[in-house]
Amino acid sequence: MHKKGELVEVEIFDTADKNRCVGQLEDGIRIFVEGPAAVGDTVRAQITKIKKRFLVARLTEVLKFSDRRTEPRCKYFGVCGGCKWQHLDYSEQLRIKRKQVVDALEHLGGFESPDVAECIPADELFGYRNKIDMDFTDKRYLTAEEMDIPEEDLDKPLDFALGFHAPGCFAKAIDIDHCDLASEEMNLAVETVRRFCRDRKLSIYSTFTHEGFLRNLVVRQGWKTGELMVNLITSTHEPELMKELCTELQAALGKKLATFVNGITQRKNLVAFGDEEHVLCGEGMITDRLGEYTYQISPNSFFQTNTAQAEVLYNEILTAAQLNGTETIYDLFCGTGSIALFAAKHCAKVLGIELVESAVADAQKNAEAQGVQNCTFRQMDLMHFGKIREELEVFGLPDAVITDPPRAGMHPKAVKMLRELAPPVIIYVSCGPASLARDGAALCEEGLYKLVSVQPVDMFPQTNHVESVARFERAYSS
Repeated sequence: MHKKGELVEVEIFDTADKNRCVGQLEDGIRIFVEGPAAVGDTVRAQITKIKKRFLVARLTEVLKFSDRRTEPRCKYFGVCGGCKWQHLDYSEQLRIKRKQVVDALEHLGGFESPDVAECIPADELFGYRNKIDMDFTDKRYLTAEEMDIPEEDLDKPLDFALGFHAPGCFAKAIDIDHCDLASEEMNLAVETVRRFCRDRKLSIYSTFTHEGFLRNLVVRQGWKTGELMVNLITSTHEPELMKELCTELQAALGKKLATFVNGITQRKNLVAFGDEEHVLCGEGMITDRLGEYTYQISPNSFFQTNTAQAEVLYNEILTAAQLNGTETIYDLFCGTGSIALFAAKHCAKVLGIELVESAVADAQKNAEAQGVQNCTFRQMDLMHFGKIREELEVFGLPDAVITDPPRAGMHPKAVKMLRELAPPVIIYVSCGPASLARDGAALCEEGLYKLVSVQPVDMFPQTNHVESVARFERAYSS
């Protein structure tokens, strides 16, 4: 019988969900190992959970290294929850990402031998993100090495951090000096804000007391334009203080700084979203290009985080949709309209549907700026089909629907709406294999739809995230 806290040695032979690897002990019981292990490793792990059919353990030491490994380049690897796969060779990352999609579709969605293509790789493995958002906390996360250093000898204060949270640690953040997934200009913007706020000892918002000034920092950069947006989210607006910070950002970043925004929120959480915006310089937005189109991006608007791979993803959407130029297309969760505009010249007309008002406004501006006349954007709630059905019928019912929901997937009411709408083709753009499997299974209930193909695309190298484009076809007339 195994016990909690027991140390075991095991060879890793497979990967599983939740970023875990799988081994099998000599007594035949399976063990799921949490931590940066790789297939082919022999590891020592400490048992943390005992279940009837398996064990869960935490990696403590790699005894024999797999040839599928590589040396992580980030000093925060293993502590920061962002790049969990820097220890894996890129070909291994791609293999596992495809496997995640297959496993989810088979085990969660009940699809038998789904047609899943090889994962399309990214050209840029680092520095590819056009957006990073960080939290301020008044409790800095200490590394294992720092735990043994007296407080007076630490390089940084304990009561200030601007960075990312360690996995499962929401009260503390790692004070990140440099993120390898961001550009040098984005890192310089973060460092400038950090130094300004720390030197002035500005108070930090606490989710426990609901008091404090500093909340979040969001930095965005147009991948093709180079334009930088710095969005500092605080509890109140302090005009003179923000003017000082703007001056320092302009001195550090020069013409690269396109706009500096101070977002204000009184929400009792640390979601990086400003309910009120004060523009200190620039127009309060930046632009970036996807394909032949230029897009305006506001502080709260969604835009694909990896611009280069977004073009790859969008081309795969068009390939999956098989458009001939005559179709009416719906683009659900359309954000700033990037997919709708990308598809516009390949179909008759597009209706983009989005809940966030500012994103709809940006989408309309983007269409007008490009001279695209066959795109219409509407603020609608997909969960209230009865209320919007008449407007949809006036526009024209779709020949195909492209849906690109958030990671959690579509609300069951939205899936129900899509089934009632019953377009001949649904292109589901997924950023989470589990939600694709769940929503796909719901779409296919009673044989209404069938899953035809799935194309994984690696949008986020060094992480366990994978995007995919799935084509569903209606099996019979509704």
